[in-house]
Amino acid sequence: MITEEEAIALQEELSRAVILTDQLPATINYIAGTDVEYDKDTNLIAGSIAVLDYKTLNVIEVATHCMEVTFPYIPGLFSFREMPPLLEAFNKLEVKPDLFVCDAQGMAHPRRFGLACHFGVSINYPVIGCGKTKLYGVYEDLGEERGSVASLIAPDNGETIGNALRTQAGINPVFVSVGHKISLATATDIVLKLCTQYRLPETTRVADHYGRLALLAYKK
Repeated sequence: MITEEEAIALQEELSRAVILTDQLPATINYIAGTDVEYDKDTNLIAGSIAVLDYKTLNVIEVATHCMEVTFPYIPGLFSFREMPPLLEAFNKLEVKPDLFVCDAQGMAHPRRFGLACHFGVSINYPVIGCGKTKLYGVYEDLGEERGSVASLIAPDNGETIGNALRTQAGINPVFVSVGHKISLATATDIVLKLCTQYRLPETTRVADHYGRLALLAYKK
């Protein structure tokens, strides 16, 4: 198994491959959400990818993979726990989407290489990171209305590494960052579009639902 030191070195090496500009098709037809579910009673983990029609948000395909965790719980290195089941699920997809939204951080990470970056560089697809909670960075003056945005600033060098985005009025924000092959502005616009009724994007909600179902079925 890879050591903690080797994992950090790999993050620092691969982070140089992240592309921070839009490399999207002229028309986005399919968008996917990814989620990883942990079983609280065992060492099992489920990777889930849900492909949705970008216009209607109807579910087109779901792929899941359950397995035992192969990497310890180390803050900042979650991608080494969560990549294996996600890559297995990705390989099962028949419909390859134009863009992925990971329930994870991308550039908003101490080494600028969260799961959304790791996944994007590994599969070479455009990926957005959209985290429920803030891992790294500071922001201020975020408005209360839907669509309000505040830059997420890295404390180590002052660069903008993401956005705090208010997806519903008066509700806690989500944290959007670049994963790969997309700009922060485009990523933020797309996440807001996907948050039709709830705080989280529909892509994340659907992937989370099927990840939990996959774990239950696997345990049975």
